[in-house]
Amino acid sequence: MNDVFLFAGESSADLHGEKLINALRLKNPELKIWGVGGPKMRAAGFECILPMEEFQVMGFIDVFLALPRLVRHFYFIKKTLLEKKPKAAIFIDYPGFNLRMAKALRKKWYAGFLCHYICPSVWAWGKKRIPEMARTLDLLITILPFEKNCFKGTNLKIHYAGHPLIKRIPPQKEHTGIVETIALFPGSRTKEIERNFPQHLRCVKDLLKKHPHLKCIVSLSHPRFASLLKKIMKKEDLDFPLETNSYALMQAADLALAKSGTITLELALHNVPTVVTYAISPLDTFIAKNILKIRLPYYCLVNIIYEGEVFPELIGPALTHDALFTHTERLIEDNSYRHECLTKCATIRTLLGEHDASMEAATAILSAL
Repeated sequence: MNDVFLFAGESSADLHGEKLINALRLKNPELKIWGVGGPKMRAAGFECILPMEEFQVMGFIDVFLALPRLVRHFYFIKKTLLEKKPKAAIFIDYPGFNLRMAKALRKKWYAGFLCHYICPSVWAWGKKRIPEMARTLDLLITILPFEKNCFKGTNLKIHYAGHPLIKRIPPQKEHTGIVETIALFPGSRTKEIERNFPQHLRCVKDLLKKHPHLKCIVSLSHPRFASLLKKIMKKEDLDFPLETNSYALMQAADLALAKSGTITLELALHNVPTVVTYAISPLDTFIAKNILKIRLPYYCLVNIIYEGEVFPELIGPALTHDALFTHTERLIEDNSYRHECLTKCATIRTLLGEHDASMEAATAILSAL
């Protein structure tokens, strides 16, 4: 059959999946594309056998609690792929699940083409995945320029497609002058919001005492989180408007507080100076440092690409009220510091290149097939 299976298990993958679907269809309108995806992929006419929302978890403890559900879905997807035998299976990010799926399919003699789109962070941890990926996959499509070097010495075919956000976000005007609007991006999952949003609000509350002119707007990643955001704001005796269009909010914002993730790269490409937060439980912090041995100079994606600090990042124990307030106020009051941040944001676009990543990925996939 002339069909392709796609898997996206989280919001960022859903965004990449939507663009990949459109690019594949542009090159081959007859292609049947189905699998697991989120609202953006479903809106693109994707035949969804399981919603992405079933796979969204945050932190090691949350994964443990969701394990029975994830295992059940794993075997359902494997069984479906072995029965339907699509010509290709394309796995987008979500490596813990997807790489296990690719390996399980090969063990069952799945003969289709296996591709992983968005390289797992083997440069940070999980280097043992590299030889396994080389044995299992037919193609790895990367979106960060330095990732190809991790696979030197293997026979795995690597294709750098560029980052999908480059074409999605055209060059923006630089935010200069007085900081008037602060945007809050507390996350796209319940636990992220519960852990990060109160910290953001307390910071803004104190900032308003010194800068009463400031206007604050909160990003609403999905309508289902509106009641939760309002509830948390009510506890802090605050009431800020919610905005569903994240890019419109970025264009209006002079400054942002954002949960670490792809959103930070979107903010950098919109030239919005940002303080990055990632609140995690003490147990998750212990597991990351002492069991998984994750020790990076930077954790924010923008800083990793730049190989230096573009945005101040407050991860785990480093996220305190005093630290968040200090970094945010500096971006408001210190014009030279703010200008330096904006200059580095412009460099990020140069480092990523001007590839149309979705078209590059679609071309690589269809050529390989």
